[in-house]
Amino acid sequence: MTVKINIVNAALPLRDESRLYSLTAEDGKWTAISKQSGELAQPGAVALDDWDGAEPADGRLTLDAKGSIALPGFADAHMHLDKSFSLPKVGNVSGTLEEAVQNYAAAAPGFGKEEIKARMMRAALQSIACGTTALRSHLDFHVKHGPEVALRTVEAALEVKAMLAPYADLQLFPMIPYYDLTEKALEIAAEAVSMGVTGLGGAPHLSPTPEADIDRIMALADRLGCPVDLHADESDDPSVRTAAHIARRTKEYGWSGKVAVGHLCSLAAMPDADAEPIIRQLAEAGVGAVTLPGANLYLQGRRDRHPVRRGVTRVKELLAAGIPLAAASDNIHDPFHPFGRGDLLLIGLVTAYAAHMGSPADMRAVLRMITANPAAVMGLHGYGMEVGNDADFVILDAATPEELFAMVPERRWVWRRGRCLKAAARRAEWSVSRLRHYWEDATERVRFRQPTQVNA
Repeated sequence: MTVKINIVNAALPLRDESRLYSLTAEDGKWTAISKQSGELAQPGAVALDDWDGAEPADGRLTLDAKGSIALPGFADAHMHLDKSFSLPKVGNVSGTLEEAVQNYAAAAPGFGKEEIKARMMRAALQSIACGTTALRSHLDFHVKHGPEVALRTVEAALEVKAMLAPYADLQLFPMIPYYDLTEKALEIAAEAVSMGVTGLGGAPHLSPTPEADIDRIMALADRLGCPVDLHADESDDPSVRTAAHIARRTKEYGWSGKVAVGHLCSLAAMPDADAEPIIRQLAEAGVGAVTLPGANLYLQGRRDRHPVRRGVTRVKELLAAGIPLAAASDNIHDPFHPFGRGDLLLIGLVTAYAAHMGSPADMRAVLRMITANPAAVMGLHGYGMEVGNDADFVILDAATPEELFAMVPERRWVWRRGRCLKAAARRAEWSVSRLRHYWEDATERVRFRQPTQVNA
């Protein structure tokens, strides 16, 4: 059956905030996106607040967004779904990255495939419910315990990917070991690619021979024809600078848009004069970047007295250089990061706090860091609210970016290929009707608007 959805009076803050829009999607694709001259009274339209998520029998649905924000489905460019919710089994007394790595590596052989799948599904579905329709997960790949242990996680992840296909795109990057990068380990990584993973990952900055490891990983990726996404320089030590070598190799291979680096914490620890050339190299090579503010605020600076470094990379400088910089979830309730819920809007808020991004322009830049920028990092095709693209989108109970980040609204409507995956529950009824009336009246009168510019 043909499914057609029309939405009127939607706000598109990443397009033009001065106008409301009418949106049309048919058979999972955008067919029309047009500016309105004002608020549109559409006969037969159902107010979004009153819609229960059910599709009409004839497959035709018209909704009135009443000025609520519509965004492309969020894209989470760096997660560890297989590790999620493992904290009860794998603790971390010190809270350090080193203990997290050691403890999880020791526990890895004891995790069965069904347990890994269950954890991945829980974290992924939670993310989808928050508005994410594309996820990239780095996978545990402990070949030192044998190929069976390493490939068990890959098998679990591929099965989860297949099950989630109607709901989200899932990309998979096994983390090639840094402790002893043998030919056998590279052979097992090649086998994982032949099984269907997306590309190759790793954390070569932790290796005693980081540049040699980067060269071997990229040579393997070149042979297999797959992208590369590496953890890079997740350290408070300003002398840790593998990002520069990754940029050089990316440029030599001509791989602009095929390589990404995550974390880049040491950039924040080094002087401007040292950081600027590395950022310039990344931009010139076309390397994508990902900041993980939640995990790095938690993990970094553990051995500092005062002042304590917080580890979040140079967000503003990377954006200013034209690098597609994404903000992502990283770890969820595991020994690396005990918090998180896969909500990229919340991650965007943490990014804004950590990077001092509170101006109107900053807030819109942060929205791009959870939508268009990660889509570029992930190489997503048909992404975004343009005619002909996939109708993957989220509508949020807010009228402006200022309101989004002030309220972080729970009420969201999530669509995948033009099908509604989640409809928000109706606003709770107030026990005192007069109080409810005052609330609605005040909310309408006092919206979170972009501040008026005042000349000094």
